Amino acid sequence: MSSKTSVITRKDMKEPDKFQHAAEQAAGWVAARRRQALLAGGAALGLVILVAVVLLVQSRRAETTGAAVSQLLSTVGGTVSTVPLPGQPGPFFPTEEARQRAIVGAADAVVAEHGGSAAALAALAKGDAHLRLREWDAAKAAYEKYLTEADRDDSLRFGALEGLALAGEGKGDLAAAADGFARMAKEAPAFSDRADLERARVLAAAGKLDEARQVLAAFPEQHKESPLAPEAAQRLGKLGGK
Repeated sequence: MSSKTSVITRKDMKEPDKFQHAAEQAAGWVAARRRQALLAGGAALGLVILVAVVLLVQSRRAETTGAAVSQLLSTVGGTVSTVPLPGQPGPFFPTEEARQRAIVGAADAVVAEHGGSAAALAALAKGDAHLRLREWDAAKAAYEKYLTEADRDDSLRFGALEGLALAGEGKGDLAAAADGFARMAKEAPAFSDRADLERARVLAAAGKLDEARQVLAAFPEQHKESPLAPEAAQRLGKLGGK
């Protein structure tokens, strides 16, 4: 069995700033498909962003690129397979863990070679890899680095904000997770409905049922056109709310 997203070669990008440009356009791509992205949830949403970046970068086919950035993109798009697969250029990794650890290494190389937007986005990729490896503290540090170095209006900040909340939850700190989703709702308003839904979930898991019900009861008014409204109503019903 193998899993495949896409592979980007060194000819796919001209310079690190192209990565930022592609990422910004990818965020717009996600926004245009916001309904599908929201319904997909956190993990799948990250995949949607990755696919968007890959497609946008591949569509440009520039002549040269920074080696470290190219390696990171290639690694992120690698295939999990114990043997090379016909018609696929790789890279290949024996396990998903090996792929994620390779992403961490490739991201570190970008940070060492570049600054600015390329380094910030490498930190975001590194955070996602640590999150999938269940290395919560390392994920938190990488996401915080991205949020510190990226522009305040960077269109991919919501990914790091969600990652921080998920890292807190993974570590068992449900209060930090709830605070993280509240921060996501405030700082990434385009995804505030997903953030509120997840915040209610972790509040309920922490035994704070009244607070969870309050968040869900306010959902229809706060997010009048959200495709997540039926799910919010269903969750409210399960918690005994109306």
